[in-house]
Amino acid sequence: MRVAIVGASGAVGQEFLRVLDERNFPIDELVLFGSQRSAGRKYAFRGKEYEVKLLQHNDDFKDIDVAFVSAGGGTSKEFAETITKHGAVMIDNSSAFRMDEDVPLVVPECNAEDALNRPRGIIANPNCTTIMMVVCLQPLEQLSHIKRIHIASYQAASGAGAAAMAELEQQYREVLDGKEPTVEKFAYQLAYNVIPQIDVFTDNGYTKEEMKMFNETRKIMHTDAACSAMCVRVPSLRSHSEAVWIETETPITPESAREAMSQAEGITVIDDPATKQYPMPLFTAGKDDVYVGRIRKDLACENGLTFWLCGDQIKKGAALNAVQIAEYLIKVGNIK
Repeated sequence: MRVAIVGASGAVGQEFLRVLDERNFPIDELVLFGSQRSAGRKYAFRGKEYEVKLLQHNDDFKDIDVAFVSAGGGTSKEFAETITKHGAVMIDNSSAFRMDEDVPLVVPECNAEDALNRPRGIIANPNCTTIMMVVCLQPLEQLSHIKRIHIASYQAASGAGAAAMAELEQQYREVLDGKEPTVEKFAYQLAYNVIPQIDVFTDNGYTKEEMKMFNETRKIMHTDAACSAMCVRVPSLRSHSEAVWIETETPITPESAREAMSQAEGITVIDDPATKQYPMPLFTAGKDDVYVGRIRKDLACENGLTFWLCGDQIKKGAALNAVQIAEYLIKVGNIK
């Protein structure tokens, strides 16, 4: 198995290296690619040192079986043909191709089989908040069709990259030292604050991040469910949280929801209010699963259910989901 990582120096690129190693992913040859800025950097993997190659329009991907790409939408669009022209499977972490009809959008716990139909050789990795939510919705959909979904997300600084995490830490130090905080990665100071905007606003008043949750959920789950989101940046470093409300065709009891999610792949239920047991970003960073708690009936909706989830958006919300897609393709013998 010959594997490439495009964008190897970024936060997700580095997470790819950790996840591939943790899961003992079969790799006979590893090639790292990056921009002019990161080319030449060296990273250790399984006892060997690898130097980042400059990503170029050439035949560097001729012998690659799968390429994990996390270098931004512009790079993905520009290099997609270069990456796939010799048969490599491109698993892309950007939003560049997610809503293209001829590109599958895949969360293995929900729609792994969609990855088998990829006429362009590209599989899209969904938005992190969408990934974590649909992992939890899928077992509930099996109990009763979900008609409506409302989400409030509480997204950590790491969702904006490694530099954004560093800026948040710097802001806390500056504020505590009585200095004017540095504000470059966010619209406002994030330390001691929350910002009700992630990505740019669209004409309907929703941000692109919020519209991703609407559109991607419907594509992944093959559903007509309406989905309304409010995405908020919060001053935690890593791991996103979401409060989710759903309306189903027939009622789902909290007990049956808890049981279904407990048995589902990729979910850990921590739900014991009596002992103050519920998921929090502090304890879910670096973990594989999506953690769920506060499962209860929605008092404002007869067929409603509400719950809270937390998950590491760099891991399950990006690198791990992509690696799981590749693992599925290997399992069914569908990589060239």
